[in-house]
Amino acid sequence: MLLGAPGSLVYAASNGIYNSAPEEPAPSMSSSRIPPEHLQRYSDLALAWMQDYLRVDTTNPPGHEMRAVSFYKKILDQEGIENRAFEYAPDRGDLWARLPHTTAKAKRPIILLNHMDVVTSDAEHWKVPPFSGEIKDGYLWGRGAQDMKDEGLAQLVVLVMLKREKIELDRDVIFLAVADEEADGSGTDWFIAHQRDLLENAEFLINEGGENLLENGKVKYVGVDVGEKTTFWLHVVAHGRGGHASRPISDSAPNRLIRALDRISAYRTPLRVLPVADEFLRAMAPYEPPDEARIYRNIRAALENKEFQRQVENDESLNFLLRDTISLTMLGGSGQTNVIPPDAWANLDVRILPGGDPKALLAQIRAVVNDPNVTVEPLEAEFRQANYSPTDTALYDTFRKVSAKYFPGSPVVPNITSGYNECQRFRPLGINAYGFNPYTATDEENNSEHANDERIRVEEVRRGPRILFDVVAGVAGGK
Repeated sequence: MLLGAPGSLVYAASNGIYNSAPEEPAPSMSSSRIPPEHLQRYSDLALAWMQDYLRVDTTNPPGHEMRAVSFYKKILDQEGIENRAFEYAPDRGDLWARLPHTTAKAKRPIILLNHMDVVTSDAEHWKVPPFSGEIKDGYLWGRGAQDMKDEGLAQLVVLVMLKREKIELDRDVIFLAVADEEADGSGTDWFIAHQRDLLENAEFLINEGGENLLENGKVKYVGVDVGEKTTFWLHVVAHGRGGHASRPISDSAPNRLIRALDRISAYRTPLRVLPVADEFLRAMAPYEPPDEARIYRNIRAALENKEFQRQVENDESLNFLLRDTISLTMLGGSGQTNVIPPDAWANLDVRILPGGDPKALLAQIRAVVNDPNVTVEPLEAEFRQANYSPTDTALYDTFRKVSAKYFPGSPVVPNITSGYNECQRFRPLGINAYGFNPYTATDEENNSEHANDERIRVEEVRRGPRILFDVVAGVAGGK
């Protein structure tokens, strides 16, 4: 691709191709001082490395993340960047790397966190093989293109840019690639338990979770993940008398289970407005139609209206943000059609907002079931209390400044995500952890995550690392 051609990192970053011109002059970014031919080289490297990375199969289970560790380590060694690999289980491991501060006095470090494993994929349902790294129709296709090999690759390129350009740093920049995020989080748990000193009392962490929604060629908003709901999975078991299916049993286990699940599905958890949710909605109000804007400006008052409460239940984007949610996901009973089983079961995916009480919610669900022959128990013994980070920090301010350059006119808003990610494990260590994504994506592209035909636009692969570079240099660059 020609230097400065449409779609290249240089052109996209300097011309604000997605949004109209900003109302005020855009702030100067650290990358603007890098020679254009260097920026083009990093753009080319990002695309080539991303193709190679997508070809590394780290499907979890079983993971095989040491393959990705080898991919990262080879590049880091070639660039002369300090790094260490840890194989904590056969073919499963983490990788840590660091660029040390160059100033006499240092601030606390920043961590760039990513996970190397990806979810399963069925090649028969893909347009291209999921580990081909193929470029087609302007997209780079592959499992992990959205979750989250794209962000891990951008973090790698940022380290290389900082090192090659000899950027002065007033805090260490730590790169941490972990295993097993898509399943049990064993990679992060192992690292915190056994290598916590390598986190160096970090102040900030950037992870997945951010969203820059592209609608009609414009970024609607830059969403920064400041908190996540936590999982509280439940196992529901109904007990009854088994027998031959030719003679129905009215209070059989399956019948009891269906009645219990019907009561649970009809139950509505209380609506609750977190400060961060209120901040998000107020920030979005100017960009909504008048009726929605009025509601967003005072969501607490709106929720006093019974009709609006019913509307929330049918609005997936609001419902998860304002209450704990319960989703039926799994069912089980007899192994044969003509056998009434003595037990029938179901699993519920429950997501709790920060500050929620799992014991109280469990007691309420049991009360709703109201059947002594139906038990409801947590699937996991340990419950991780949901948490979130503030928006009045130096890093969050940098998100605002950088976004004003690349996405002029788009609000920067704090998000509470419906899914769990590993920021939850790092905040209790005293680290302000955020999800920030340097890439934009349409709803369709976002929805390819964990689905068939996962892909990212080639122009985004080229452009994203520069945006993340300006964030990291903005908060860690020595003055």
